[in-house]
Amino acid sequence: MDSAVQSLTNSGDVLFLMLGAVMVFAMHAGFAFLEVGTVRKKNQTNALVKILTDWSVSTVVYFLVGYPIAYGVHFFMSAKGLIGANQGYELVRFFFLLCFAACIPAIISGGIAERTRFWPQVLAGAIFAGLTYPFFESLIWGQNSSALQDWFANTMGAPFHDFAGSVVVHSMGGWLALPAVILLGPRMGRWVRGKSHAIPISNIPFLALGSWILAVGWFGFNVMSAQNLNGISGLVAANSLLAMVGGVIFAVVATKCDPGFAHNGALAGLIAICAGSDLVHPFAAFLIGGLGALIFVYGFQWEQEILKIDDVLGVWPLHGIIGTWGGISAGIFGYTELGGLGGVSFMAQLAGSLFAIIYALVTGFIVYSMIVKVFGFRLGDDEEFRGSDLAIHKIGSYPEDSVS
Repeated sequence: MDSAVQSLTNSGDVLFLMLGAVMVFAMHAGFAFLEVGTVRKKNQTNALVKILTDWSVSTVVYFLVGYPIAYGVHFFMSAKGLIGANQGYELVRFFFLLCFAACIPAIISGGIAERTRFWPQVLAGAIFAGLTYPFFESLIWGQNSSALQDWFANTMGAPFHDFAGSVVVHSMGGWLALPAVILLGPRMGRWVRGKSHAIPISNIPFLALGSWILAVGWFGFNVMSAQNLNGISGLVAANSLLAMVGGVIFAVVATKCDPGFAHNGALAGLIAICAGSDLVHPFAAFLIGGLGALIFVYGFQWEQEILKIDDVLGVWPLHGIIGTWGGISAGIFGYTELGGLGGVSFMAQLAGSLFAIIYALVTGFIVYSMIVKVFGFRLGDDEEFRGSDLAIHKIGSYPEDSVS
């Protein structure tokens, strides 16, 4: 009887995590269509191929190198050994956490769109998914977490808390993207003689589709971060929902119904709530998401018009800065005095969030500086003018338009 119950429990956990993995895998279609809807028509094919290729390469490097670095588990054994006594739970856990790792190149892709060479960025994504991200993951969630988390607990009163990756995934991706965007420089025509010439998005329905796909998949991203049936929490689902709609409402009001900000506002809310989704009150989640949306609205304008950083999808403020806000907000609204479950420390959340920024910026500048020097990173002027679809893939998004 005990054996049958254990087998059923193992099977349930495998199914639970596999469904979560599929939901988060679907989010990569959201990344693709969000980029397709934002870039110009001459770069839409590139966005689709780039996201799919980054996903595929990330799968290989995370399977061979990244997951072993993060969790000390390798897959160099027989199929029978891989299945083991728990119906192959470790394999679906790899699949689920791969979906997080592959978010890193997908996030970066949106910032560097429309002027990047294909294979150098694939190489950078492989380094991040196979080495850079897994090592940081190991420090917070994985095999090397004990020493750092014990230090946070002993020094600041509690371990660093990031339930579903506001910092580990989103902040990491957004801050890794910043060096790439800076080293690439702006797209042709973005600023002329110091004057800003905003490049309009190409397709609002595609942008909205990308946002909706991401939002739906996000409930797998957050809720299934429990990684087993015993850990599932309705609080995570409710908080994710309230943060998302908070992001939408705050963005719509702040921008007077701008559709691009409305749909990115939903994502801002979801990014912000990841870290504390398992411990804050739903009212707090609504506010965390709403403030995240305001960070994006004003952060994007500040990035583009004051700092003159041509971050096409605004991935630095959206994922980087809001991911940092998510980590810090868990250390504010997680306290029992504000309706949370407690067990967090503001100082630990602040320190862990700042540590991620430093780690991402240093490693990002190292990797991209080497790529610029060794391989070159930017398309030539003629290639950029023609568009990456024709320059790289030899076909546009609407091939019929070129048939006479």
